[in-house]
Amino acid sequence: MKRFDTPVNRRATSSMKWEKYGERDIIPLWVADTDFQAPQPVIEALQQRVAHGVFGYTNTPTELNRCVIERMQQRYHWQIDAADLIWLPGLVCGLNLACRSIGEVGDTVLSPKPVYPPFISAPQLSGRQVQSIPMQQCDGRLVLDFAALEQAITPATKLLLFCNPHNPGGTVYRSEELETLAEIAVRHDLYICSDEIHCDLILESGVQHIPLASLNDDIAQRTITLMAPSKTFNIAGLGCSFAIIQNPTLRRQFRQVRRGIVPDVNLLGYTAALAAFEAGDEWNRHQLNYLRENRDYLAGEINRIPGLSLQAGEATYLAWIDISSAKLDNPAHFFEQAGVGLSPGRDFGDENFMRLNFGCTWETLEEAVRRIRCALLNQLPAG
Repeated sequence: MKRFDTPVNRRATSSMKWEKYGERDIIPLWVADTDFQAPQPVIEALQQRVAHGVFGYTNTPTELNRCVIERMQQRYHWQIDAADLIWLPGLVCGLNLACRSIGEVGDTVLSPKPVYPPFISAPQLSGRQVQSIPMQQCDGRLVLDFAALEQAITPATKLLLFCNPHNPGGTVYRSEELETLAEIAVRHDLYICSDEIHCDLILESGVQHIPLASLNDDIAQRTITLMAPSKTFNIAGLGCSFAIIQNPTLRRQFRQVRRGIVPDVNLLGYTAALAAFEAGDEWNRHQLNYLRENRDYLAGEINRIPGLSLQAGEATYLAWIDISSAKLDNPAHFFEQAGVGLSPGRDFGDENFMRLNFGCTWETLEEAVRRIRCALLNQLPAG
């Protein structure tokens, strides 16, 4: 666990996360990357490739395709082929390509609310209408309202953008919930783009990620699954993600709309992905233990601060904090003044929340909690 307690100075490294606030004394807990060094096998593989000294155009390594195929089979009993894989330089471009691959300009794309902001922007950038589907609290879990989803479907509805594990709520959908979603999709001829980038960051004991497309062939034929090693192994800056599309017609359309627009993955991205999948899982087991402790500590402390509440998420290193009782006029500014940079809930579709990234050292998290507590206590009226 010491490897995750060791602080890494990310200032003056062009870090988006750490340079947002310049020299201001604000702890950045916003954008979703962690402050942990990548697994040692990833670092060594990158060093070896850099030492080679030639950085030309690169094909997808055959062994990387094989590794992903084996990973899907071993973890989820999901049989895919190399032909089903499309490698991308990021997951967000996959969301945008999915919107352009299904239906026509003017069609409707359904999206959960709250949700990761590109779920809202991708349909709009693709000339589609976006319609938000509310999520609801069920036994402390934030889940899609399936009744509202079905009621929202019209002849113009062609695609649902789905997020599992959910960002920002941390929900891991159960098999029966996924089966309900799949049944609705098949019955209404609805396609689904399933963002599963946090699938290896399950924190809740006894909970397992299940890829939507792994349920049966009917839903597999209408699903675009997006995954990546980036969040799990903290290699997002190297730009390597992939889509799994088992429907050959849909896959051809996806490839067609990316032509000339979305570049291939760079060779260091491929190198890091292969090393992470081949030799990074032991490192991730230690990371998950560390993140569980951070999550549990954070939930306990936040729920003791007047005006705040937090349901501990089942996955991810992202906490979705309810600030509604704090009655803050400008929540993002308030917390920045307190010395903590969080993601505003309004960006995700709910201004009553803030998102906090607890993928940091415990010492950093403890100081952030102290600052939040002091700020909230100081603003309470006397008496």
